[in-house]
Amino acid sequence: NGDIAQNQRERIVDQLKRGKIDILVATDVVARGLDVERISHVINYDIPHDTESYVHRIGRTGRAGRKGDAILFVAPREKRLLGSIERATKQKIEMMELPSTKDINDQRVARFQQQITDTLATDCAFYQTVVEQYQEQNEVPAIEIAAALAKLAQGDQPLLLKDAPRSKKIRDDRGDNTGRRGRSERGERSKGSFDDSDKDTYRLEVGHAHKVKPGNIMGAIANEAGLDSADIGRIKIYDDYSTIDLPEGMPKDLFMKLKGVRVAGERLDISLVNDQYKKSSKPKRRDADTAGKPKPKKRKSLSKSKSDKPRKKDRHRDRDRGKPNKKD
Repeated sequence: NGDIAQNQRERIVDQLKRGKIDILVATDVVARGLDVERISHVINYDIPHDTESYVHRIGRTGRAGRKGDAILFVAPREKRLLGSIERATKQKIEMMELPSTKDINDQRVARFQQQITDTLATDCAFYQTVVEQYQEQNEVPAIEIAAALAKLAQGDQPLLLKDAPRSKKIRDDRGDNTGRRGRSERGERSKGSFDDSDKDTYRLEVGHAHKVKPGNIMGAIANEAGLDSADIGRIKIYDDYSTIDLPEGMPKDLFMKLKGVRVAGERLDISLVNDQYKKSSKPKRRDADTAGKPKPKKRKSLSKSKSDKPRKKDRHRDRDRGKPNKKD
């Protein structure tokens, strides 16, 4: 990624070329100029938002007449971007089926068995003697000894995968979601619309200045919060911050956890901004309690005293005008 020094990046690429590294996780910083014959697959974890980036990404494999595969993860809400890529590349991207847990376990068992076959083809005389001695001393069947050795070779990493439970929405631990289910039973939303009535808006302290993309934000939030991409609402990126809509009722411990998550080298420092938006969106108007009522009396009397009320000296003159003069 761009935060790594150039000389360190060159060392990593050299290790990839020499076979010291088999899997390289990288940002678009390697989308141009990386030419390594060993690269057989390019896996796009997040779909690029422009076709040019996609073309440069997949160009890291199948170079100079060689063959290679490019795999792209696409969420249902990203099908429009997929269509743009297909039109730009003028070819249909073949749909793949994700392997099931059983498929993966079958592959692991087959690979493990192949390792046994490969090892038997080497010189195992010394270990055979050790196992025979152990069997005679402990009267343990050979098959049990072989199973123990297989487990010892596998180590702490389980050979087989277990079916992972589906991630739950944040609201699930707050109570029933019958309202949402009822809405989905009435039919899908019309194309182009988005219902954010059951979501809160949050501010993230990363933006265009940090070269962040929606896919970066979505990936980080989905992984840390255990959400499906369908549960994440609008993402808007501004110069130095971004906003994202998430299911309402985020637990406090998860909120504090997301504060420390880093995207593009910056802490998200997430904060709830719904209240600020509501205050700023209210139109300025007169108070409903005073609407239609006359202005306060005090203001009227003040204005009258300036214009209509006679001065004190004039009042005395008018009062004395009708009285007889003492001299008369």
